[in-house]
Amino acid sequence: MVERAEKSEKRVLTGPDLKAFYKALSNPVRRDILSYLGEHGEANSTGVARALGESTGTTSYHLRKLADLKLIAEIEERSAGRERWWRSLMTDIFTPPGLELTADEREAAVKIGALRMTHDLNLVVSAYAGYDSSAGWNQIHRAGLRMTKDQVAAFTEEYQALLSRYVTEPGDHSSGSRHMAVRLVVVPDEGPRPTLPTEPDDD
Repeated sequence: MVERAEKSEKRVLTGPDLKAFYKALSNPVRRDILSYLGEHGEANSTGVARALGESTGTTSYHLRKLADLKLIAEIEERSAGRERWWRSLMTDIFTPPGLELTADEREAAVKIGALRMTHDLNLVVSAYAGYDSSAGWNQIHRAGLRMTKDQVAAFTEEYQALLSRYVTEPGDHSSGSRHMAVRLVVVPDEGPRPTLPTEPDDD
């Protein structure tokens, strides 16, 4: 396993970046390409097309678009003629709070969140549905804590450090490993609380 900090760089998204990322992520072929290269590390355009059941022309177009966004990169020393090789880029993508956005950039940010949440909700449903038969692969844990804002920041930093211990480079995975979806959502839970019923007054 490798430390993520040694193998990837942190990339802060701007408003225009958000629009470009939404356009990329809303396309199912591009999402499939990112998943495939994330799993296998590198592949040529023909191999990607065959794996996804798409034409080489279609996948080549989307590969170039993903490279423009610096989500993947061409392996120039392996590319020859029309046959290009590509590799996944391990990049920590971060949108800072308080980023000034135009109306359409804000809309793109919301749509990216909606895309991710739809995927995450499907994962949660699958996790619960297959919990008993998962032989321990599905782990579901929930907690409610009282924390200060500084404690939230420290907790999140420790969580990121823990994740980095288990990160492997694309295509360099341990035998018997599976792609696992890990999510952390830390938000204030300040909705209405149920109250205990009161004892009726004695008449």
